Amino acid sequence: MGANSSSFNELSSNDYLKKLSSPEPINPIDPYWNQLLSFSFLIPINSSDGKLLEESTASICKGVAINNCKSGNFGALIRNFLVRATELKASVQCDDNIFTWQTYNALFIIRSLSKYFIEHLSEELILQQFEAKPKDMGGYKDPEEMGPLLEELMNSLVEMLVDVPVMNFTYALHLEALNTLLVLMSIQMFQPQPAHKFQVFQVMMQGRCSIHACVLVKALLRNFSNQEKCPPELYRQTSDMNSVFTSMAAGLWSVMTLGMGNKPEKKEEEFQETLLANQSLLFLLVLANHCTNERGVANPYREALFSFTNIHEEAGVSQVAATFKLDYSLLYSALCSTLRDDQTTLLLYLLIHRNIGVKAFIFSRTNIDLLVMPLLKILYHAQDKNSHHIYMALIILLILSEDDVFNKAVHEITLKNIPWFKERPISEISLGGLLILVVIRTIQYNITRMRDKYLHTNCLAALANMSAQFTHLHPYVAQRMVSLFSQLSKKHAKVVEQIRESAVTETDKDDLTEPNPMQDLAVLEEVLRMVLEIINSCLAASLHLNPHLVYSLLYQKELFNAFKTHPTFQDILQNIDIVLSFFSARVEEHGKGGNLSPSEVLEVIKEGSVQFRRDKLKKFPDLKFKYVEEESPEEFFIPYVWSLVYHSSNMYFNASRILLFSLSSS
Repeated sequence: MGANSSSFNELSSNDYLKKLSSPEPINPIDPYWNQLLSFSFLIPINSSDGKLLEESTASICKGVAINNCKSGNFGALIRNFLVRATELKASVQCDDNIFTWQTYNALFIIRSLSKYFIEHLSEELILQQFEAKPKDMGGYKDPEEMGPLLEELMNSLVEMLVDVPVMNFTYALHLEALNTLLVLMSIQMFQPQPAHKFQVFQVMMQGRCSIHACVLVKALLRNFSNQEKCPPELYRQTSDMNSVFTSMAAGLWSVMTLGMGNKPEKKEEEFQETLLANQSLLFLLVLANHCTNERGVANPYREALFSFTNIHEEAGVSQVAATFKLDYSLLYSALCSTLRDDQTTLLLYLLIHRNIGVKAFIFSRTNIDLLVMPLLKILYHAQDKNSHHIYMALIILLILSEDDVFNKAVHEITLKNIPWFKERPISEISLGGLLILVVIRTIQYNITRMRDKYLHTNCLAALANMSAQFTHLHPYVAQRMVSLFSQLSKKHAKVVEQIRESAVTETDKDDLTEPNPMQDLAVLEEVLRMVLEIINSCLAASLHLNPHLVYSLLYQKELFNAFKTHPTFQDILQNIDIVLSFFSARVEEHGKGGNLSPSEVLEVIKEGSVQFRRDKLKKFPDLKFKYVEEESPEEFFIPYVWSLVYHSSNMYFNASRILLFSLSSS
């Protein structure tokens, strides 16, 4: 540290850092601070290099933790930062880049030390580190004259995010402000306590920070929507690195380049991450998913996220008071382009589930395929995704399927040559047809791998909601629908046989870890029933528009014989039997002179569907399922959100100290 470039292996012996960690108090206005903050080694922004940095500075951090209560040097560093942060807005306006750079360096050290405290100390001891003050305040306000230092720091970071514009030379500073806030709130990962009991969350939800809730959420969503890539000067070395103290571009290159001081410069084409958008999104998810159901503890960030409106909306249209406006079109584009990421899928879920304006906007899109296709791709590659990501994608599809306009629109959008769909070549298919194929594939994947009833239910509920609007189904889609019933019926027969065999060879065992065939049978019959209801719903509503489905049913009509007398399926199969009998008779009548070709059978079906009287079919209630969030959603969302921070924030967290979630399940 100090006015020299450093590499990680030099940090533990750095004189400036050793002085910071010693029991010797340093006056907040000592020239030492300017010297400490004039460093330019390659600070990492990926987790592997973050681990190397922490290992290199462990002795320094430990020294601060031991000696700070006597020296107050951590507090002196924070006060030094706070003064700089107060002046920063004016500094940015007059392009004082060196000042911005040193402010960034101060914050980086604060974040590194805070992270060590949070991973190694109790909350009480962490707060003591923030409350310790130097003996000589050097003209700074006494703590009694200002708020608690933790709150002062957090409020300063929030104000920085909302007041300082994102520019090339402030990009890194915004990133570090977000990283520091994430680190402070990451106490949730390491200590088993509800969020509202931690002081850091109390400060965020109820302290001065909360005054800025609307503008902070707006700033975070704007950062996400802009998807701004790291400015080239942050990762491209300038011609004269000796000018690091006079050229902010060079200084920020040294700050932002991935890796250590002795690593080669990163090529521009390799470094295009939208880091600010990513950290903004993660921080927004942390804010919105904590303190959601505690009496007397409001979450102003969650309320702001669920109530903001479209910047292009006419005045007076919205009934929501005290909120902000954002460009929905820009947000929609960012959502569509990044849905491959867990964190974007979770944001989309929160918006489409709880923000009425965003939901209406999405349903009005004529390019809804831009949103649906990435969701289908997530499900198609389920074997490479975690279960939470799959659930989120499915739930979003279920919410979309609640709208009949959406269900109709997806069959009017034609897709050609989908490169990631490998089941078989399909030159042309409707978006609705592809959706059905992928959801059926997800069900089949779940039958063989995950065996998750919740996943089955969401898949089938989405198909059921759409079934009355199935239109012009592709032959392969119709075939897969019937094949799904075939696969399930074979599994049903196998489970029934297992139950019969176990009844004959029953022994006195009561092992709950053993598979339960009766439970499997109940789930299977529920799924089989829903598949039949989906087929029936399609036939009752639009048989004349789906000749390929009738063809597939005729081709495998023997499948249904075993279930005709089964009490669970008897009523629904009567309808399907009426359809099969009608069209079987017509095919036989036209084929008296010999067997008909597939195309001839299809022609017979098309002609017959005009004459078929759908009023002959028994009327069943419309299939309508609505997504309802589980009780106590925090139990699901809080571990999920922090697992995303762990995996996607580019920061290193000590996995062995995490109590909130298991890495094997995250």
